[in-house]
Amino acid sequence: MMRPTLISIACGLLAGASTLAQGQQAYPTKPIRMLVGFPVGGGADVAARTLGPRMSELLGQQIIVDNRPGAGSSLASEMAAKSTPDGYTLVSIGSTHAVNAALNPKLPYAPAAGFHAIALVSTAPVAITANLSLPVKSLKDLIALAKTRPGQLNYGPGGVNGINHLAAELLKRMGGFDITLIPYKGVAQALPALIAGEVQLMFASLPGSIDQIRAGRIRAIAVTSAKRSNAAPDIPTVAESGVPGYDAPSWWGFLAPAGTPKAIITRLNADTLKVLRMRDVHELLIRQGMDPAGSTPVEFDAYLRADIAKWTRVVQEAGIKAN
Repeated sequence: MMRPTLISIACGLLAGASTLAQGQQAYPTKPIRMLVGFPVGGGADVAARTLGPRMSELLGQQIIVDNRPGAGSSLASEMAAKSTPDGYTLVSIGSTHAVNAALNPKLPYAPAAGFHAIALVSTAPVAITANLSLPVKSLKDLIALAKTRPGQLNYGPGGVNGINHLAAELLKRMGGFDITLIPYKGVAQALPALIAGEVQLMFASLPGSIDQIRAGRIRAIAVTSAKRSNAAPDIPTVAESGVPGYDAPSWWGFLAPAGTPKAIITRLNADTLKVLRMRDVHELLIRQGMDPAGSTPVEFDAYLRADIAKWTRVVQEAGIKAN
């Protein structure tokens, strides 16, 4: 008499498993929101808006970019971390996500553990640029001049307490020289000041300065990535210019809230990589100063955690305080 009951239970479990599998395969069944913690035009916004339309085609549902700037991009990160982990709220982050973790150990979300990594989308170096009147044409020239005039040269980072600022502080420590910080809120303020000669140097993500470099209005000294950028292959790296081991790029990638089903993360990762391999997307990112990347979720999670650890050390050693 027990056999029919056991069979019924088994059939019910199989039916439930089949329904769950179908539900996972059906994802997505409605539009997906992609939060961005920066205004339109920032690197994280460019990554989301460049890949979003093509990912929408693959997924069969629209990816809606939702810009929520504030608190150095941590507002959007907090919203994402606290959203339902069902694959319908994602966040496009940049290296500022790691810098925020380094500057503020009491963020209202866990910068790594609070998320499930999807993929590293793109990278771009910070470009070290100079006013045309400054008598330096290479990083070696700059370091030599700075050492003869300690603290007299000045630089404007594209944002204080961001990746551009920390990249400069790391270079000062590794290169053994000192230059003075002139605070600017962002590249939009620092770049005109550099062109006008109000500041002598600028550290800003390559996408933010590449047009002025190409136009010859400012001089590129070096880029902060370990390898030369595909977008500007003629600009040497800091490491090959006399500071070996230096590596401080900007980067952008996609995250989902922790607890998002693995099947959904796998699908999103696969579609992100497919889009990154599309020739038009690849070329568009390069034109905007970015180097297309791509990774597994595990690789991006490890990359994020390593970046948080690196910038935490720099912040502590340089005594930088959050604003």
